[in-house]
Amino acid sequence: MALLQIIDVPHPTLLKIAVPVRPEEITDDFRQFLKDMIETMVNAPGVGLAAPQVNVSKRVLVVDVSSDYPDRPPFALINPVFIEKSGDCVFEEGCLSIPEFRAEIARSKYVKVQYLDENGKEQILEDDGFLAIVLQHEIDHLNGVTMLDHVSATKREMYLKKIKKRERQEALLEAD
Repeated sequence: MALLQIIDVPHPTLLKIAVPVRPEEITDDFRQFLKDMIETMVNAPGVGLAAPQVNVSKRVLVVDVSSDYPDRPPFALINPVFIEKSGDCVFEEGCLSIPEFRAEIARSKYVKVQYLDENGKEQILEDDGFLAIVLQHEIDHLNGVTMLDHVSATKREMYLKKIKKRERQEALLEAD
């Protein structure tokens, strides 16, 4: 297995709508990529990771909510689609591609998602807890949407300015 590099905003891959995985693409090599994504997510540490976050614009995500759902090991969702969403909740979220940023995000309380598993078999998943939040966050990534798109323009600009300032400081240190 291999750790993959997680990219940060404002990387252009994070802003694109990811392309669906074709059934013939679900090969042993692809399944190895899913394992690498899971290893990367767990190592980060995180509870979800979408392929665009490792600079692969495919509709794939992995989830590890085993701390809240002990009998559910980490798993992958290929081409996930919401078939039902309802209710409202607000949850404080973080993101592996947006370091040092947390925000309260409004989400649906309940979701029902259709997807393919790592063997290309169609599955349906329903949840009204933490997993529902994680799925919405990661599917946002597949649609070119980040947490920064859910916060006020002021909060978004403050964060992006902080990142640019840090990048300038790092560039100056490297130049010395």
